[in-house]
Amino acid sequence: MVRKRPANYHTRQGQRILDYMKSLEGGHVTVNQIVRHFEDTEDVIGQTTVYRHLEKLAAQGKIRKYVLHEDKSACYQYIDNGTNCRGHFHLKCEICGSLIHMDCDFLDEIEGHLLSKHNFQINMLKTVFYGTCKKCAAVL
Repeated sequence: MVRKRPANYHTRQGQRILDYMKSLEGGHVTVNQIVRHFEDTEDVIGQTTVYRHLEKLAAQGKIRKYVLHEDKSACYQYIDNGTNCRGHFHLKCEICGSLIHMDCDFLDEIEGHLLSKHNFQINMLKTVFYGTCKKCAAVL
């Protein structure tokens, strides 16, 4: 008979992944970046294990999962008591893939305009502007 683990079951690997996510201080990473990080520290955690733990952490509300393209990898972000990443838009570099938090009063005006003039409330957590970051534009 196979015993199911309780939902709050913790493993050493899961804790290492969570600790790494916390160390990024709100930064976004993909599964491949996480796997590479642990390979570089010679403390290897397999890709399947990373996916499993990230999905569990997302379900627990400890990290946020962003799926920016259906055909691309998701990226993940640690949520510090649920307060990170609220109330701002995101910029996604199409070259390096970085996800940038965008706190800008002008975008607040756009959000207000959409609500007042078009009766449309935008979901900032899922709104992403695509383009080229400053670092990548400098090498073009």
